[in-house]
Amino acid sequence: MIRLALCDDHALVRAGLVQILATRKDFQIVGEAADGPALITLLRGQAVDVVLLDIALPGRDGLEVLQQMRLEWPLLPVLVLSTYPEKQYALRCLRLGAGGYLNKSVDPDTLASAIRKLHAGGSYVSAALAETLATALRRHDERAAHELLSAREYQVFLQIAGGRSAAQIATQLHLSPNTVNTYRARIMDKIGTRNDVETALYAVRHQIVSGTVAGETV
Repeated sequence: MIRLALCDDHALVRAGLVQILATRKDFQIVGEAADGPALITLLRGQAVDVVLLDIALPGRDGLEVLQQMRLEWPLLPVLVLSTYPEKQYALRCLRLGAGGYLNKSVDPDTLASAIRKLHAGGSYVSAALAETLATALRRHDERAAHELLSAREYQVFLQIAGGRSAAQIATQLHLSPNTVNTYRARIMDKIGTRNDVETALYAVRHQIVSGTVAGETV
């Protein structure tokens, strides 16, 4: 029996996952959490074989939670389930120690296969992500500037690339506008941009987001 813990801030998503996974005789849902601190508390009191973790969590996001989990449970398999495209978060999650990354639109059979593979000691990535990993390995000595951003900086970076204002980002990430502006300054310093337009253009050029910025399309 594979003991599973679910962490997602949407009760409907958790309920849907429970319903899907309950049809598999080798799965047992032993706990649910709506945020990072609740998941950490759950793991400290309950034996778990595989964790299903969302990225978009209130307060500390899934990347920060994943970092803490690696410190306390370095061998615990974590499967990240997210609505974000692979090109935005998957590689970063794997570098932080996740065993796999799946979009929430995946079919139930693929989800079940991924869980079983992680439980058996393997990892699970899509064919597209495997190619991204291969490219990253070939270019390990040419690490892009955005890969040096902290988990929270990267989250703010994606929001800026999406064209959101400091006030909108603050609301979305549960931060103060001043804190957002502090992260914004750090991001620009690290990736070498001077304003939000250049930051968004950087994201487009590195194929982190798709779109048109200042007349350029990727």
